[in-house]
Amino acid sequence: MDAQSLVSAVELARRNTVRIPNESADYRRAREVLLAEEIELRRHIERVAEMRRALPPGGEVTKDYRFQGPDGPVGLGDLFGDKQTLVVYSYMYGPERERPCPMCTSMLSALDGEVPDIMQQAAFAVVGRSPIERLLAFKRERGWHHLPLYSDIDDEYSRDYRAVGREGSDDAAYNVFTRRDGRIRHFWSEEMGPVTADPGQDPRGAPDFMPLWTVLDTTPEGRPPTWYPKLSY
Repeated sequence: MDAQSLVSAVELARRNTVRIPNESADYRRAREVLLAEEIELRRHIERVAEMRRALPPGGEVTKDYRFQGPDGPVGLGDLFGDKQTLVVYSYMYGPERERPCPMCTSMLSALDGEVPDIMQQAAFAVVGRSPIERLLAFKRERGWHHLPLYSDIDDEYSRDYRAVGREGSDDAAYNVFTRRDGRIRHFWSEEMGPVTADPGQDPRGAPDFMPLWTVLDTTPEGRPPTWYPKLSY
């Protein structure tokens, strides 16, 4: 995208003809300023996505990572199916946990319905450190239909790809792999965390994969600073 050829965000905002019943002049002026910033945000998101797509080849996967699926053991390469790209989410539901992470569960619940669409373009897998029977039992409890769940048999994948904390605890991780010319390589993972967080904010990444926060960001209350989702209410 050539930024110099784009119409300014301010000008595009001025062209907007949307009006809301009974809005005040002050509201419309403030909304136009906000709209220009939203346009700039959209452009920035696209610039970042373009930079991500242009990354050089990542580290080659040389280990034979093994997982237990609903139908038996599989390797990382099997998770690709007929696709060239694989997205793996590491679910914080290790054997030491009585119940899975509510935050992970909230995000995966939202993604469950998207899996059939995602898998038209890329393979998708959710990996947890609990036995597969435990993962599948929670899938039934939660009413998930589409999420493909796998158990990390020996934790080797989870340790190598940042799904195990320093003291052996669960950690969430999102990793993208590619398979080209018979070689599997790491492509991208989120790297934002506590050391990259801004003051007064949770250490969230960008893009933010949580639809929950995306919706709450459009409300006047925003993201409650001390509230997190629960498994039940």
